[in-house]
Amino acid sequence: MSAPLRLSAAQARRVALVAQGFRDPRPAVPTMRTFSRTLERTGVLQVDSVNVLARAHYVPLYSRMGPYDTSLLHRAAERRPRRVVEYWAHVQALMPVELWPHMQHRMAAYRARNGKWGNDGVTPELVDSLLAEIADRGASTARDLDDGLPRTKDHWGWNWSVTRRALDALFAGGVVAVAGRNSAFEIRYDLPERVLPAEVLATPTPSPAEAHRELVRRAARSYGVATEPDLRDYYRMHHAESRPAVASLVEDGELVEAEVEGWGAPAYVHRDVAERGLPRRVGARALVSPFDPVVWRRERTERLFGFHYRIEIYVPADKRRHGYYVLPFLLGDRPVARVDLKADRAAGVLRVPAAYAEDHAQGSAQAETAHELAAELWQLAGWLGLDHVVVGERGDLAAALAAAVGRGQ
Repeated sequence: MSAPLRLSAAQARRVALVAQGFRDPRPAVPTMRTFSRTLERTGVLQVDSVNVLARAHYVPLYSRMGPYDTSLLHRAAERRPRRVVEYWAHVQALMPVELWPHMQHRMAAYRARNGKWGNDGVTPELVDSLLAEIADRGASTARDLDDGLPRTKDHWGWNWSVTRRALDALFAGGVVAVAGRNSAFEIRYDLPERVLPAEVLATPTPSPAEAHRELVRRAARSYGVATEPDLRDYYRMHHAESRPAVASLVEDGELVEAEVEGWGAPAYVHRDVAERGLPRRVGARALVSPFDPVVWRRERTERLFGFHYRIEIYVPADKRRHGYYVLPFLLGDRPVARVDLKADRAAGVLRVPAAYAEDHAQGSAQAETAHELAAELWQLAGWLGLDHVVVGERGDLAAALAAAVGRGQ
Protein backbone atom coordinates (compact mmCIF):
# COMPACT_ATOMS: atom_id res chain seq x y z
CA MET A 1 0.00 0.00 0.00
CA SER A 2 1.38 3.41 -0.98
CA ALA A 3 1.97 6.10 1.64
CA PRO A 4 -0.91 8.55 2.22
CA LEU A 5 -0.82 11.86 0.41
CA ARG A 6 0.29 14.54 2.87
CA LEU A 7 -1.40 17.94 2.76
CA SER A 8 -0.73 21.07 4.76
CA ALA A 9 -3.72 22.98 6.07
CA ALA A 10 -3.29 25.58 3.32
CA GLN A 11 -3.04 22.93 0.60
CA ALA A 12 -6.23 21.27 1.86
CA ARG A 13 -8.07 24.59 1.74
CA ARG A 14 -6.98 25.21 -1.83
CA VAL A 15 -7.82 21.67 -2.96
CA ALA A 16 -11.29 22.03 -1.47
CA LEU A 17 -11.95 25.41 -3.08
CA VAL A 18 -10.69 24.35 -6.51
CA ALA A 19 -12.93 21.27 -6.36
CA GLN A 20 -15.91 23.53 -5.60
CA GLY A 21 -15.17 25.77 -8.58
CA PHE A 22 -13.76 28.83 -6.83
CA ARG A 23 -10.75 28.98 -9.15
CA ASP A 24 -12.83 28.78 -12.34
CA PRO A 25 -12.88 32.11 -14.20
CA ARG A 26 -16.11 34.09 -14.01
CA PRO A 27 -17.33 34.71 -17.56
CA ALA A 28 -18.61 38.10 -18.66
CA VAL A 29 -21.94 36.48 -19.56
CA PRO A 30 -22.59 33.08 -17.93
CA THR A 31 -24.19 30.56 -20.29
CA MET A 32 -25.78 27.14 -19.89
CA ARG A 33 -22.32 25.69 -20.38
CA THR A 34 -21.12 27.78 -17.41
CA PHE A 35 -24.09 26.56 -15.40
CA SER A 36 -23.35 22.92 -16.24
CA ARG A 37 -19.70 23.29 -15.28
CA THR A 38 -20.64 24.92 -11.98
CA LEU A 39 -23.22 22.25 -11.17
CA GLU A 40 -20.60 19.61 -11.89
CA ARG A 41 -18.46 21.21 -9.17
CA THR A 42 -21.16 21.54 -6.50
CA GLY A 43 -23.01 18.32 -7.37
CA VAL A 44 -26.26 19.57 -5.85
CA LEU A 45 -27.95 22.89 -5.01
CA GLN A 46 -29.72 22.87 -1.67
CA VAL A 47 -33.28 24.26 -1.82
CA ASP A 48 -34.60 26.35 1.05
CA SER A 49 -37.58 28.69 1.37
CA VAL A 50 -35.74 31.51 3.23
CA ASN A 51 -35.76 34.55 0.96
CA VAL A 52 -34.29 37.31 3.10
CA LEU A 53 -31.52 37.75 0.51
CA ALA A 54 -32.20 35.28 -2.32
CA ARG A 55 -33.43 31.69 -2.46
CA ALA A 56 -30.74 29.29 -1.29
CA HIS A 57 -30.30 27.47 -4.61
CA TYR A 58 -29.54 30.68 -6.53
CA VAL A 59 -26.63 31.91 -4.40
CA PRO A 60 -24.02 29.12 -4.80
CA LEU A 61 -24.23 29.65 -8.56
CA TYR A 62 -23.71 33.39 -8.07
CA SER A 63 -20.76 32.79 -5.74
CA ARG A 64 -18.95 30.89 -8.49
CA MET A 65 -20.28 32.39 -11.75
CA GLY A 66 -20.84 35.97 -10.68
CA PRO A 67 -23.93 37.87 -11.82
CA TYR A 68 -25.99 35.52 -13.97
CA ASP A 69 -29.46 35.36 -15.43
CA THR A 70 -31.48 33.16 -13.07
CA SER A 71 -33.51 31.95 -16.03
CA LEU A 72 -30.56 29.60 -16.65
CA LEU A 73 -31.54 27.69 -13.53
CA HIS A 74 -35.23 27.78 -14.41
CA ARG A 75 -34.48 26.42 -17.87
CA ALA A 76 -32.35 23.65 -16.42
CA ALA A 77 -34.98 22.68 -13.84
CA GLU A 78 -38.26 23.25 -15.64
CA ARG A 79 -37.81 23.00 -19.42
CA ARG A 80 -36.87 20.16 -21.72
CA PRO A 81 -34.31 18.78 -21.83
CA ARG A 82 -34.27 19.02 -18.05
CA ARG A 83 -30.78 18.99 -16.59
CA VAL A 84 -31.67 19.07 -12.88
CA VAL A 85 -34.53 17.82 -10.74
CA GLU A 86 -35.43 18.23 -7.08
CA TYR A 87 -35.01 15.32 -4.70
CA TRP A 88 -33.69 14.45 -1.24
CA ALA A 89 -30.12 14.30 -2.53
CA HIS A 90 -28.58 16.18 0.42
CA VAL A 91 -31.66 17.61 2.00
CA GLN A 92 -34.21 18.91 -0.52
CA ALA A 93 -31.94 19.81 -3.40
CA LEU A 94 -31.64 20.21 -7.13
CA MET A 95 -29.50 17.38 -8.47
CA PRO A 96 -28.41 16.35 -11.99
CA VAL A 97 -31.11 14.23 -13.61
CA GLU A 98 -28.65 11.40 -14.18
CA LEU A 99 -28.63 10.79 -10.40
CA TRP A 100 -32.30 9.71 -10.50
CA PRO A 101 -31.46 6.00 -11.04
CA HIS A 102 -28.91 6.16 -8.21
CA MET A 103 -31.62 7.41 -5.84
CA GLN A 104 -33.93 4.48 -6.55
CA HIS A 105 -32.74 2.57 -3.49
CA ARG A 106 -33.52 5.62 -1.35
CA MET A 107 -36.93 6.00 -2.98
CA ALA A 108 -37.72 2.35 -2.33
CA ALA A 109 -36.87 2.78 1.35
CA TYR A 110 -39.20 5.79 1.61
CA ARG A 111 -41.98 3.88 -0.13
CA ALA A 112 -41.57 1.05 2.35
CA ARG A 113 -42.06 3.41 5.29
CA ASN A 114 -44.72 5.55 3.61
CA GLY A 115 -42.68 8.70 3.16
CA LYS A 116 -40.13 10.73 5.03
CA TRP A 117 -42.22 12.57 7.60
CA GLY A 118 -45.07 10.16 8.24
CA ASN A 119 -48.47 10.23 6.61
CA ASP A 120 -51.16 10.35 9.27
CA GLY A 121 -54.57 10.32 7.66
CA VAL A 122 -53.28 9.40 4.20
CA THR A 123 -55.38 6.61 2.74
CA PRO A 124 -54.81 4.47 -0.38
CA GLU A 125 -57.98 6.02 -1.80
CA LEU A 126 -56.53 9.55 -1.41
CA VAL A 127 -53.26 8.49 -3.04
CA ASP A 128 -55.06 6.91 -5.99
CA SER A 129 -57.24 9.99 -6.37
CA LEU A 130 -54.26 12.36 -6.32
CA LEU A 131 -52.32 10.34 -8.89
CA ALA A 132 -55.36 10.19 -11.18
CA GLU A 133 -55.89 13.94 -10.83
CA ILE A 134 -52.22 14.72 -11.60
CA ALA A 135 -52.28 12.37 -14.57
CA ASP A 136 -55.34 14.18 -15.90
CA ARG A 137 -54.50 17.83 -15.20
CA GLY A 138 -50.69 17.83 -15.27
CA ALA A 139 -48.28 19.59 -12.90
CA SER A 140 -50.18 20.73 -9.80
CA THR A 141 -49.48 22.14 -6.37
CA ALA A 142 -50.91 20.74 -3.15
CA ARG A 143 -53.12 23.82 -3.01
CA ASP A 144 -54.45 23.02 -6.49
CA LEU A 145 -55.34 19.51 -5.40
CA ASP A 146 -56.44 20.21 -1.84
CA ASP A 147 -60.16 19.82 -1.24
CA GLY A 148 -60.17 21.91 1.92
CA LEU A 149 -59.03 19.20 4.29
CA PRO A 150 -58.13 20.52 7.76
CA ARG A 151 -54.57 21.62 8.29
CA THR A 152 -52.48 21.18 11.42
CA LYS A 153 -49.35 22.82 12.85
CA ASP A 154 -47.67 19.78 14.37
CA HIS A 155 -44.29 20.88 13.01
CA TRP A 156 -42.73 24.32 13.32
CA GLY A 157 -43.27 26.42 10.24
CA TRP A 158 -45.47 23.86 8.51
CA ASN A 159 -49.17 24.00 7.87
CA TRP A 160 -49.69 20.83 5.87
CA SER A 161 -52.96 19.31 4.78
CA VAL A 162 -53.39 15.57 4.42
CA THR A 163 -53.06 16.14 0.68
CA ARG A 164 -49.68 17.78 1.19
CA ARG A 165 -48.47 14.92 3.35
CA ALA A 166 -49.61 12.40 0.75
CA LEU A 167 -47.81 14.28 -2.03
CA ASP A 168 -44.63 14.54 0.01
CA ALA A 169 -44.66 10.78 0.61
CA LEU A 170 -45.19 10.17 -3.10
CA PHE A 171 -42.33 12.57 -3.90
CA ALA A 172 -39.95 10.89 -1.42
CA GLY A 173 -40.85 7.53 -2.94
CA GLY A 174 -40.27 8.70 -6.50
CA VAL A 175 -43.88 8.10 -7.49
CA VAL A 176 -44.24 11.77 -8.43
CA ALA A 177 -41.52 14.27 -9.32
CA VAL A 178 -41.10 18.02 -8.97
CA ALA A 179 -41.93 19.74 -12.25
CA GLY A 180 -41.00 23.15 -10.82
CA ARG A 181 -42.26 25.76 -8.38
CA ASN A 182 -44.72 28.58 -8.75
CA SER A 183 -44.18 32.25 -7.83
CA ALA A 184 -45.16 31.46 -4.22
CA PHE A 185 -42.42 28.79 -4.12
CA GLU A 186 -44.99 26.00 -3.93
CA ILE A 187 -43.95 22.69 -5.48
CA ARG A 188 -45.69 21.64 -8.69
CA TYR A 189 -45.93 17.84 -8.74
CA ASP A 190 -46.18 15.73 -11.87
CA LEU A 191 -45.62 12.17 -13.05
CA PRO A 192 -41.92 11.28 -13.43
CA GLU A 193 -42.35 10.43 -17.13
CA ARG A 194 -43.42 14.05 -17.75
CA VAL A 195 -40.48 15.48 -15.80
CA LEU A 196 -37.42 13.25 -16.33
CA PRO A 197 -35.85 12.68 -19.76
CA ALA A 198 -36.88 9.33 -21.22
CA GLU A 199 -33.29 8.11 -21.38
CA VAL A 200 -32.89 8.72 -17.63
CA LEU A 201 -36.03 6.72 -16.81
CA ALA A 202 -34.83 3.95 -19.14
CA THR A 203 -31.47 3.66 -17.36
CA PRO A 204 -31.22 0.37 -15.45
CA THR A 205 -31.35 0.82 -11.70
CA PRO A 206 -27.88 0.18 -10.25
CA SER A 207 -27.47 -2.12 -7.29
CA PRO A 208 -27.39 -0.37 -3.91
CA ALA A 209 -23.63 -0.95 -3.68
CA GLU A 210 -23.08 0.59 -7.13
CA ALA A 211 -25.30 3.55 -6.22
CA HIS A 212 -23.43 4.12 -2.97
CA ARG A 213 -20.10 4.05 -4.81
CA GLU A 214 -21.35 6.64 -7.29
CA LEU A 215 -22.58 8.95 -4.55
CA VAL A 216 -19.29 8.73 -2.65
CA ARG A 217 -17.37 9.19 -5.91
CA ARG A 218 -19.30 12.39 -6.66
CA ALA A 219 -18.93 13.64 -3.10
CA ALA A 220 -15.16 13.12 -3.28
CA ARG A 221 -14.91 15.07 -6.54
CA SER A 222 -17.01 17.90 -5.14
CA TYR A 223 -15.29 18.12 -1.78
CA GLY A 224 -11.73 17.73 -3.06
CA VAL A 225 -10.48 16.46 0.28
CA ALA A 226 -12.71 14.96 2.95
CA THR A 227 -13.05 12.44 5.76
CA GLU A 228 -15.40 9.50 5.45
CA PRO A 229 -18.09 11.25 7.57
CA ASP A 230 -17.75 14.29 5.27
CA LEU A 231 -18.27 12.12 2.20
CA ARG A 232 -21.19 10.39 3.88
CA ASP A 233 -22.91 13.69 4.63
CA TYR A 234 -22.70 15.11 1.11
CA TYR A 235 -25.57 12.92 -0.08
CA ARG A 236 -26.85 12.14 3.42
CA MET A 237 -25.90 8.50 3.44
CA HIS A 238 -25.76 6.05 6.34
CA HIS A 239 -22.34 4.85 7.49
CA ALA A 240 -23.37 1.30 6.55
CA GLU A 241 -23.61 2.60 2.98
CA SER A 242 -20.65 4.97 2.83
CA ARG A 243 -17.94 2.99 4.62
CA PRO A 244 -17.99 -0.03 2.26
CA ALA A 245 -18.17 2.38 -0.70
CA VAL A 246 -15.10 4.30 0.50
CA ALA A 247 -13.18 1.08 1.12
CA SER A 248 -14.09 -0.23 -2.32
CA LEU A 249 -13.07 2.99 -4.07
CA VAL A 250 -9.75 3.03 -2.19
CA GLU A 251 -9.12 -0.57 -3.17
CA ASP A 252 -9.82 0.29 -6.82
CA GLY A 253 -7.54 3.32 -6.68
CA GLU A 254 -10.28 5.89 -7.27
CA LEU A 255 -9.85 7.37 -3.80
CA VAL A 256 -6.41 8.19 -2.45
CA GLU A 257 -5.81 8.19 1.28
CA ALA A 258 -4.48 11.45 2.68
CA GLU A 259 -3.20 12.97 5.92
CA VAL A 260 -4.13 16.60 6.46
CA GLU A 261 -2.30 18.83 8.90
CA GLY A 262 -4.41 19.35 12.02
CA TRP A 263 -7.31 17.14 11.04
CA GLY A 264 -6.60 14.17 13.28
CA ALA A 265 -8.69 11.84 11.10
CA PRO A 266 -8.01 9.92 7.88
CA ALA A 267 -8.92 11.84 4.74
CA TYR A 268 -9.43 10.99 1.09
CA VAL A 269 -8.99 12.75 -2.23
CA HIS A 270 -10.32 11.59 -5.56
CA ARG A 271 -7.74 10.21 -7.96
CA ASP A 272 -8.47 13.02 -10.43
CA VAL A 273 -7.63 15.60 -7.76
CA ALA A 274 -4.35 13.89 -6.92
CA GLU A 275 -3.36 13.58 -10.58
CA ARG A 276 -4.02 17.29 -11.29
CA GLY A 277 -1.47 18.26 -8.68
CA LEU A 278 -1.89 20.52 -5.68
CA PRO A 279 -2.98 24.09 -6.46
CA ARG A 280 -0.49 26.74 -5.38
CA ARG A 281 -2.95 29.62 -5.24
CA VAL A 282 -6.68 30.34 -5.17
CA GLY A 283 -7.71 33.94 -5.71
CA ALA A 284 -11.38 33.70 -4.79
CA ARG A 285 -13.62 36.62 -3.88
CA ALA A 286 -17.12 35.50 -3.02
CA LEU A 287 -19.94 35.82 -0.56
CA VAL A 288 -21.01 32.30 0.42
CA SER A 289 -24.54 31.22 1.25
CA PRO A 290 -25.20 29.46 4.58
CA PHE A 291 -26.47 26.60 2.38
CA ASP A 292 -23.35 26.38 0.20
CA PRO A 293 -21.59 22.99 0.06
CA VAL A 294 -18.28 24.62 1.00
CA VAL A 295 -19.66 25.49 4.47
CA TRP A 296 -22.79 23.38 5.02
CA ARG A 297 -20.98 20.73 7.11
CA ARG A 298 -19.91 22.96 9.99
CA GLU A 299 -17.38 20.52 11.48
CA ARG A 300 -15.53 20.36 8.17
CA THR A 301 -15.66 24.15 7.84
CA GLU A 302 -13.84 24.46 11.16
CA ARG A 303 -11.26 21.82 10.24
CA LEU A 304 -10.67 23.28 6.81
CA PHE A 305 -10.70 27.02 7.52
CA GLY A 306 -10.53 27.40 11.30
CA PHE A 307 -13.89 29.14 10.83
CA HIS A 308 -16.60 28.61 13.46
CA TYR A 309 -19.89 29.20 11.68
CA ARG A 310 -23.52 28.73 12.66
CA ILE A 311 -26.69 29.94 11.00
CA GLU A 312 -28.74 31.97 13.49
CA ILE A 313 -32.10 32.20 11.74
CA TYR A 314 -33.69 30.05 14.43
CA VAL A 315 -31.90 31.77 17.35
CA PRO A 316 -33.88 34.43 19.28
CA ALA A 317 -32.82 37.92 18.18
CA ASP A 318 -31.31 38.88 21.55
CA LYS A 319 -29.12 35.75 21.55
CA ARG A 320 -27.69 36.07 18.03
CA ARG A 321 -23.96 36.65 17.90
CA HIS A 322 -23.54 37.88 14.32
CA GLY A 323 -27.02 38.35 12.85
CA TYR A 324 -30.04 36.75 11.21
CA TYR A 325 -28.75 35.77 7.75
CA VAL A 326 -24.98 35.84 7.86
CA LEU A 327 -22.76 35.01 4.88
CA PRO A 328 -19.05 34.26 5.08
CA PHE A 329 -16.88 36.39 2.78
CA LEU A 330 -14.23 34.32 1.04
CA LEU A 331 -11.07 36.13 -0.09
CA GLY A 332 -8.10 34.23 -1.45
CA ASP A 333 -8.31 30.77 0.07
CA ARG A 334 -10.15 31.42 3.34
CA PRO A 335 -13.04 33.34 4.88
CA VAL A 336 -11.88 36.77 6.05
CA ALA A 337 -15.19 38.26 7.22
CA ARG A 338 -18.89 37.58 7.73
CA VAL A 339 -21.79 39.91 7.01
CA ASP A 340 -25.45 39.94 7.94
CA LEU A 341 -27.38 40.71 4.74
CA LYS A 342 -30.94 41.60 3.82
CA ALA A 343 -32.41 42.51 0.44
CA ASP A 344 -34.85 45.34 1.16
CA ARG A 345 -36.64 45.11 -2.16
CA ALA A 346 -39.27 47.72 -1.37
CA ALA A 347 -36.58 50.34 -0.75
CA GLY A 348 -34.16 49.06 -3.39
CA VAL A 349 -31.44 48.61 -0.76
CA LEU A 350 -29.00 45.84 0.10
CA ARG A 351 -28.80 46.23 3.87
CA VAL A 352 -25.76 45.13 5.86
CA PRO A 353 -26.89 45.29 9.52
CA ALA A 354 -23.56 43.89 10.76
CA ALA A 355 -20.04 43.15 9.49
CA TYR A 356 -17.24 41.33 11.28
CA ALA A 357 -13.63 40.66 10.31
CA GLU A 358 -12.01 37.35 11.20
CA ASP A 359 -8.99 37.42 13.52
CA HIS A 360 -6.49 36.90 10.70
CA ALA A 361 -8.05 39.82 8.77
CA GLN A 362 -7.67 42.42 11.50
CA GLY A 363 -5.17 45.27 11.65
CA SER A 364 -3.59 46.27 8.37
CA ALA A 365 -5.51 43.54 6.51
CA GLN A 366 -8.85 45.09 7.46
CA ALA A 367 -8.64 47.86 4.84
CA GLU A 368 -8.16 45.33 2.03
CA THR A 369 -10.98 43.17 3.40
CA ALA A 370 -13.33 46.17 3.51
CA HIS A 371 -12.36 47.27 -0.01
CA GLU A 372 -12.87 43.83 -1.57
CA LEU A 373 -16.04 43.16 0.38
CA ALA A 374 -17.52 46.51 -0.65
CA ALA A 375 -16.87 45.70 -4.32
CA GLU A 376 -18.57 42.33 -3.88
CA LEU A 377 -21.56 43.89 -2.12
CA TRP A 378 -22.10 46.38 -4.94
CA GLN A 379 -21.93 43.57 -7.46
CA LEU A 380 -24.41 41.51 -5.43
CA ALA A 381 -26.76 44.48 -5.15
CA GLY A 382 -26.69 44.91 -8.92
CA TRP A 383 -27.47 41.23 -9.46
CA LEU A 384 -30.43 41.48 -7.08
CA GLY A 385 -31.72 44.62 -8.82
CA LEU A 386 -31.01 46.87 -5.81
CA ASP A 387 -29.73 50.42 -6.21
CA HIS A 388 -28.03 51.08 -2.89
CA VAL A 389 -25.89 49.39 -0.25
CA VAL A 390 -26.36 50.58 3.34
CA VAL A 391 -24.04 49.37 6.10
CA GLY A 392 -25.19 49.40 9.71
CA GLU A 393 -23.10 50.01 12.81
CA ARG A 394 -22.77 46.53 14.30
CA GLY A 395 -19.47 44.66 14.08
CA ASP A 396 -15.78 45.50 14.11
CA LEU A 397 -15.67 45.82 10.30
CA ALA A 398 -18.74 48.03 9.96
CA ALA A 399 -17.05 51.45 9.97
CA ALA A 400 -14.34 50.49 7.48
CA LEU A 401 -16.87 48.72 5.28
CA ALA A 402 -19.27 51.69 5.31
CA ALA A 403 -16.46 53.97 4.17
CA ALA A 404 -15.42 51.54 1.40
CA VAL A 405 -19.03 51.14 0.27
CA GLY A 406 -19.35 54.93 0.08
CA ARG A 407 -16.23 55.19 -2.08
CA GLY A 408 -17.67 52.56 -4.42
CA GLN A 409 -20.84 54.49 -5.23
